[in-house]
Amino acid sequence: MEKKATPKGPTLRQFQARFPTEDSCLEHLKLVRYGVKHVCAKCEREAKYYRVKARRSYECEHCGYQIYPTAGTPFHGTRTSLRDWFHVMFMFTSTRNGVAAKRVQREIGVTYKTAWRMCKLIRAYMGYVDGDDMLGGGSVIVEADKTFIGGYDKKGSDDKKVVLGMVERGGNVVARHIPSRSGRFVVPSILKNVRPGSAINTDSARAFEALEIHGFTHHPYNSAAGEKGGTAVIEGFWGMLKRGINGTYISVSQKHLQTYLNEFEFRYNLRNQPHTMFDRLLLSFPRGT
Repeated sequence: MEKKATPKGPTLRQFQARFPTEDSCLEHLKLVRYGVKHVCAKCEREAKYYRVKARRSYECEHCGYQIYPTAGTPFHGTRTSLRDWFHVMFMFTSTRNGVAAKRVQREIGVTYKTAWRMCKLIRAYMGYVDGDDMLGGGSVIVEADKTFIGGYDKKGSDDKKVVLGMVERGGNVVARHIPSRSGRFVVPSILKNVRPGSAINTDSARAFEALEIHGFTHHPYNSAAGEKGGTAVIEGFWGMLKRGINGTYISVSQKHLQTYLNEFEFRYNLRNQPHTMFDRLLLSFPRGT
C-alpha cells in the first residue's frame, strides 16, 4: 500500500500573502476568536462588530461595546506589531531546530530583550496548545528513557539537567525536566503521563524497576548486552531535541528548560500535520470577554 505524503507547511511567500498588513492580522485574530457575529456581552444581542479606528478593538453595531481581539494573548499590552508576532510564530512552526532570539532580533528589527521575551511566550504557548494527553493503553507500546541536557559551566561545575521522555510508538511524546534521575522522580512522572496497565519499554536502569509494582507491563532492554530496538523511537526524539538545543540555542538554563521541551514536543506531535501548526496556535486562544 502506497504511503501518503505528509502535507507541507506554508511557505514564507504564502504566509506574507495571507497576512500582508497589521489590519489583516487583527481581523484574522478577531474572526478566529469571536467569529463574524456573536452575542454582545453588554446588550446581549447578536451583533456584528466594526473596527475602531486607531485602536486594536471592534465595537458592537448596537451599543458600541468594544472587544479587543488581542486580550488574553501574548500580543496584548505590547507595542510590537501583530505582523511581527505572526511572523515569529510562523518561524517557530516552519523550522525543525528552533528559533534563536538573535535571529528574531535581526529579522524583525527589535531589541534582543524584546526578541527573547517573544520567543519565551511563544514556547510557553506551544506547550499550552499541545496539552498533555495520557499516553499508552490497550496494545500501544510506550517507550520511556532519560537523557541529559547541558554539560559543565564556566566554573567547571556539572551543569547537566535530567529530562525524562515518554513516547507512544507512532504517536505523541511527552518530555519532562525532573530534578534527578532516581526512581522517586522518574516513576511519579510516568504515573502522571502514562495510562495504568500500559506496556512500557525502557533501558535497564534501576530507576524503572518499580514500574511493575505500579501495574505496568515493563520490558527492560540491556543495550550493553546488544539488545536493540526497545527505545529507538524516544532516542530518535532525543537526537532531534539535542540538535536543536546544541545547534540553535547553545545552552538552556534549568529555569526555562521545560518551555524549550514544550516547543520540541509541539513540533514532534504535529510532525504529520505541519500545515496545521500555525493555525492551531491562533485557534487555541480562548475567547476574550
